[in-house]
Amino acid sequence: MELVDPDVRFHRSFLSAVEEFVAAGEARYAGLPVFGWGGVPGDEFPREAIQDPAGFAALVRVVVEAKKPFAARPAGYVPWTELWMADGDEYLGRITLRHELTDALLTWGGHIGYAVRPSARRRGHASAALAGMLEVAWRRGIDPVLVTCDVDNLGSRRVIEHAGGAFEDVREGKRRYWVPSRVPTDGG
Repeated sequence: MELVDPDVRFHRSFLSAVEEFVAAGEARYAGLPVFGWGGVPGDEFPREAIQDPAGFAALVRVVVEAKKPFAARPAGYVPWTELWMADGDEYLGRITLRHELTDALLTWGGHIGYAVRPSARRRGHASAALAGMLEVAWRRGIDPVLVTCDVDNLGSRRVIEHAGGAFEDVREGKRRYWVPSRVPTDGG
């Protein structure tokens, strides 16, 4: 597994992953930002829109541009870096680093969120992706990072704790952890 920038080459595989998320009752993890804010081309991406290669290309453009400080985004949204988990041309999932915390993100969203497609779970992809994104956070000067998970998501809890997450509390059904983005080397 490698972390890569979103790319149109994943079109077929991404669509397959969306169907997996929907079939598992996890449509919210499918990676389709549906902002509903208007005024920006490609600002909403229902499943039907991304079936078309041009619609999928618009989704990729919005996600890639999101890391730029002055990119168009809805009120209350912060810049974010999204990378996709991939095995060759196979889309396995996504991980997102939010560059700042709003009050809502401080409560339940955190700096980092990730989702692995159901058929690719329990293979270490989330752990590897989190380790890679922690490096991105470190390079951006974000340390420590807040990572949250649902109180009943034991798999995600293990991923976060394995990455060094220090449990702080539970808020609105989310376990909140602070994870160091800098992993100490032998020299400290």
